[in-house]
Amino acid sequence: MFKVIKRLLLVVVVLALASTAIVYGVLTLSLPALDGKGRSDAVTQPVKVARDTLGQAVITATTRHDAAYGLGYAHGQDRFFQMDLLRRNAAGELSELFGEAALGLDKKMRFHQLRKRSQAILKTLPKTDKQLLRSYAQGVNEGLAQVGYPSFEYLLTGAEQKPWQSEDSLLVIFSMYLDLQSSTFERDQALIQIEQQYGAEMVSFLTQPSQYQAALDGSQLALLNNPIPELLSQPITAIKPITTNLEVGSNNWAVTSNLTNTQAAMLSDDMHLSMAVPVIWYRAQLNYSLNNKPMQVTGVSLPGAPAIVVGTNNNVAWGFTNGYLDTADWIALNSDSKMWQVDEPIALPSGKVESYSLTLSEYGPVKYINEKPYALSWAAHQPYAVNMQLLQLEQAQTVDDALDIASDVGIPVQNLLVVDDQGNAAWKHMGGIPARKVPSELAVKEEDYSALWQQNEIDRPFIKNPENGRLWTGNSRVVSADDNVRFGNGGYALGARATQIRDRLFEKQRFNESDFYQLQLDNQARFLMPWHALLLEQLKKQPARYKDHINALENWQQCACPQSIGYTLVKTYRDELINILFSSIETTLNQRDGTLKYVKRDLEPAVWQLIKAQPTSWVNPQFTNWEQQLQGAFEQTLTQLTSRFGNNIQNWQWGKVNQLVIEHPFAKQMPILSKLLNMPTAPGFGDSYMPAVQKRSFGASQRFIVQPGHLKNAILTIPGGQSGHPLSEFYRAGFDEYVKGKHTPLLPQALMHQIEIAPMND
Repeated sequence: MFKVIKRLLLVVVVLALASTAIVYGVLTLSLPALDGKGRSDAVTQPVKVARDTLGQAVITATTRHDAAYGLGYAHGQDRFFQMDLLRRNAAGELSELFGEAALGLDKKMRFHQLRKRSQAILKTLPKTDKQLLRSYAQGVNEGLAQVGYPSFEYLLTGAEQKPWQSEDSLLVIFSMYLDLQSSTFERDQALIQIEQQYGAEMVSFLTQPSQYQAALDGSQLALLNNPIPELLSQPITAIKPITTNLEVGSNNWAVTSNLTNTQAAMLSDDMHLSMAVPVIWYRAQLNYSLNNKPMQVTGVSLPGAPAIVVGTNNNVAWGFTNGYLDTADWIALNSDSKMWQVDEPIALPSGKVESYSLTLSEYGPVKYINEKPYALSWAAHQPYAVNMQLLQLEQAQTVDDALDIASDVGIPVQNLLVVDDQGNAAWKHMGGIPARKVPSELAVKEEDYSALWQQNEIDRPFIKNPENGRLWTGNSRVVSADDNVRFGNGGYALGARATQIRDRLFEKQRFNESDFYQLQLDNQARFLMPWHALLLEQLKKQPARYKDHINALENWQQCACPQSIGYTLVKTYRDELINILFSSIETTLNQRDGTLKYVKRDLEPAVWQLIKAQPTSWVNPQFTNWEQQLQGAFEQTLTQLTSRFGNNIQNWQWGKVNQLVIEHPFAKQMPILSKLLNMPTAPGFGDSYMPAVQKRSFGASQRFIVQPGHLKNAILTIPGGQSGHPLSEFYRAGFDEYVKGKHTPLLPQALMHQIEIAPMND
């Protein structure tokens, strides 16, 4: 018997090893070749695609079109599946990959008809832009063809690798509209529903300005001094948690030469996005000639597009944060409004086609909100939404050149910060802004619709070389109080993060790259200090019962530090009190497919007004008075933390609660692949409302610090590797440096691999 068991175990081990060998063998077949020579009819002169020690793509070409081919070639080799997901997500075509499970998401995206819009915009682009997109697309397809064997994602789904098309690059830009601006019209929808259910006074109360204001001109919006509206007839229901919408955005700041030792200005930029494997950005350097002048552009590209999104040409450097201007309005339609339906067929893997019927109007696609029709007018639906003008930044020689370009660029509107080697620094909005003059967070009457929606706003404020030498943005209001009336609030961040950045910049009179990096990693919990004081006051009323929790609060370190238990308590307490206070409204909105999710970031001033005034109508029916309600929020905090992390308080350290977990999408569905596909986990080191933004799979998607003309000290760290292939030497390259806060160089290091593609007729 023992011998039989031994033989069976041996067979199992052999089969397991054989299976592993087969898996790795199949994966090895899809590894791209990074060395060699090739030919293409898409290039006019030889193009070199090299990789350095991090896998950064270094493209050397004669023309910008050939450089686009080289960048496409590298993207096609390293990131094609990621690119495929981006275009399919924007177009509403994921069901063709993942079947009926993706139908709901596809229908949500088909509402915007972005494939049709990309095709229409492509026809209007200048000839040189069309050619550049063709060169890029051919580079993608020939880079993919060089790999020769489908990546494991296609083997698992059984899907076909469809060739890249020029219009797909426009879809990739549209995918950024969906990421960066969807919350704008979702927020407006929530406010429309709140007005219908509770009145305009409630809308004003919930969205009142906060004390956290960091506009560049120092202007302040007046704080609300209105009575608190009554919350009548709260139903006795379970407390409804309000989901937090991720604050997709970024930090950036800059100083002029008066505050550096080099006579150059300096820029910092870290864009906050969801993080997955592979990470969204792709390191690249483009080397080509323009008018017989050598050009070198280094930074991050977005796989699927032929541009350096954030970077430098050593004369200027630029970075972005999401603008959050009001770029969307819901138009209230009437029963006699002109509406019609179109059919949007959605393909499934089986060859079956699902039909989706979409209602349209002359103002935009139509959605029923509380059973009434509203048309969405959104900047992304307009002809100026997407173009190739971002590439012009590569040629800018001064800050003034970049400012001149800003109004014509077709991307989701961003806060552009730009610096140059002459010591100048400037801010301006870059991207599509509707020229209509009266933005609205609530519904717009059909008769008030402006034809100016079809035009891009050219007249924009800007600031160059402020007297104090400092510029900063963090997704809150940047424009003056007067300009805010014109451009509107599209879901601004609260302002606590931008305020902390501003205050940090005024703590020093001289900066270098290390100073800027330290500010990017600043996790001091200034925003939560009033909440800390409130909670500590509550717990000290029962010191024996809450002895351990009081001790944790008194030693909380005032930061989102990995070892801090007190930070976890304060952060969770705030969330639970908000859930208790607004549970009635959330429950009511949920009954009609609404939510406070997109308004939650606005609630801070209203919450404190309630805490101070303690109106009876805002006591949740589960409690008899405010004292019980404040106490109940902490009991709910303990319940939540215990259910998620156990009753050992040491497991409530912020580094464990907010652990950084960057996953491949397939590993989420097939945990057996997690060790092969995911990045290593790391302790949480940041949070919201502070410069060091970090959630479990969200945060600074890159950290970029540069002084033009002094690139040897420039920094670019990214939370993941260049390649999307798990067996690549570059799959996790750079991740460890990111987690440890090391100064990863922007410029390419020693080149390890090179492919040269020559013209077909050479």
